[in-house]
Amino acid sequence: MDSRSHVSSFSSLNSYIRALSNTPKRLARRACSVSTSFEETRRVRARSGTEMKRSLRWYDLMGFGIGGMVGAGVFVTTGNASRKYAGPSVILSYAIAGLCALLSAFCYTEFAVDLPVAGGAFSYIRVTFGEFLAFLTGANLIIDYVLSNAAAARGFTAYLCTALGISNTHLRFTIDGLPKGYNEIDIVAVAVVLLLTLVICYSTRESSWLNMVLTVLHILFIVFVIVIGFWRGEWKNFTEPENPKNPGGFFPFGASGVFNGASVVYVSYIGYDAVSTMAEEVKNPVKDIPVGVSGSVTIVTVLYCLMAASMSSLLPYDMIDPDSPFSGAFKVGSAGWRWVSNVIGVGASFGILTSLLVAMLGQARYMCVIGRSCVLPSWFARVHPKTSTPVNASVFLGIFTAAIALFTDLNILLNLISIGTLFVFYMVANAVIYRRYVTVGTTNPWPTISFLSCFTLTSVMFTLLWHFGPSGKPSAFMLGACITLAIGVLQLFHFMVPQARKPEFWGVPLMPWIPSISIFLNIFLLGSLDRASYVRFGFFSGLSVLVYVLYSVHSSFDAEEVGALSQKTGESMKESVESEDNALKV
Repeated sequence: MDSRSHVSSFSSLNSYIRALSNTPKRLARRACSVSTSFEETRRVRARSGTEMKRSLRWYDLMGFGIGGMVGAGVFVTTGNASRKYAGPSVILSYAIAGLCALLSAFCYTEFAVDLPVAGGAFSYIRVTFGEFLAFLTGANLIIDYVLSNAAAARGFTAYLCTALGISNTHLRFTIDGLPKGYNEIDIVAVAVVLLLTLVICYSTRESSWLNMVLTVLHILFIVFVIVIGFWRGEWKNFTEPENPKNPGGFFPFGASGVFNGASVVYVSYIGYDAVSTMAEEVKNPVKDIPVGVSGSVTIVTVLYCLMAASMSSLLPYDMIDPDSPFSGAFKVGSAGWRWVSNVIGVGASFGILTSLLVAMLGQARYMCVIGRSCVLPSWFARVHPKTSTPVNASVFLGIFTAAIALFTDLNILLNLISIGTLFVFYMVANAVIYRRYVTVGTTNPWPTISFLSCFTLTSVMFTLLWHFGPSGKPSAFMLGACITLAIGVLQLFHFMVPQARKPEFWGVPLMPWIPSISIFLNIFLLGSLDRASYVRFGFFSGLSVLVYVLYSVHSSFDAEEVGALSQKTGESMKESVESEDNALKV
């Protein structure tokens, strides 16, 4: 078709009405349309105009990963998980959550090495499952980023007050005419978000240096807390509660408490996925990305386990303050140690700044690549020629985040995050299996789709039984049956379905075991979230579908008609893959 004869769906009201009347046909054509690695790294990437500079090395990625994960969350989640779920065995909860994060990181790494673009999970899903699921994934990720960043900014104000030894009311003011939960105005949070927005717009390299400095300072504070905690703590606190009537021992709530604690503390690991959005700016993706991503998760896991052990030695688990465990532990003792709680406030403030910086870098790059794919206005895709950063996306999301942080209470925001990120981790684990075992146009996808569906269903059954099943032997029998079924399905798939492709540079080891375990763990952690999280997820997912149907599918259809995007299914996809392979070998 001659591209000049195509009229844009948004050129006039009549054109838009005609486009809406053709929505079913356009959905059938575009929703499952997939891209390729070659197209994402060439034509789609060129839509930003100026390229992002390749200036990052493995130590930059490791710094971003540590900075993105080691925020203030650990200072809160540790106390909640220890007091209510795991007791001293919260140390193992962190180890299990760290393993889960590492398995997900392996899946991200395989994609990031093969597809070194700034789109992260959005691009990975787009080249695997198509445009619609990619848009749903990207929209939920951006929403989670914005809300969690707004929460982090307001948390910075709270910890800054702790560091200064003053009340939150000194840095916030209340407007009586606004609803409760939206009436505490936080100017400090807005200032922090806007200042970091300027930093990330200026230069990614300078952002890395700032992150390095803040991360080193934060780790020094963490090491200080760990050392002081062990020095002042007592070994008996690992096994003896303060109240003899409460369960004792290292596992006061049994194995279920350890896993429930892992689901609570896993939120402290969310943040490493932002590192995958830096892939386009890495000098040597093949070597730097695996070291940077897996190294940061491993280091953070060790730090978290040591922090949990330090806190458990300070106080019996039934005396730990679930909201401020470390500050509370030093306030309980003699007045001579209470200054440590102020130091903790300073350290947590640095941690919030690093996690906020990394997350804001990540959210801007997600928005940039979504703009490249034409499902959002291409204005978001523009990279500034002088700074080589996605300035438009950074400024838009920075202002949006600041506006939410200005009014909205921290507790309201915290109830709205995490579920979208866990959903994305689940999708990426599925995608890495599908991409290994299916080549569109040459491989029958149904054995792989059947396996992924069956394994997901078995994992959901296990999760429901864990939370709602009967107690005692019947529950243990049913849980064991689910595990046996899952292993059997996995082993059957492993022996009967050959891999369609193997990564040339770096791939997830022990395929398909590691991504399958990641699928299981992410579903299990999703089952531990509250009802409000699912209501939020349903609402924003529905809103995303509405945006896709009313705007995105028509925008991408227009782009395909004028030759800016291609429709790749069936034989056309087969030809594209073959040309991609030939191009990559040259």
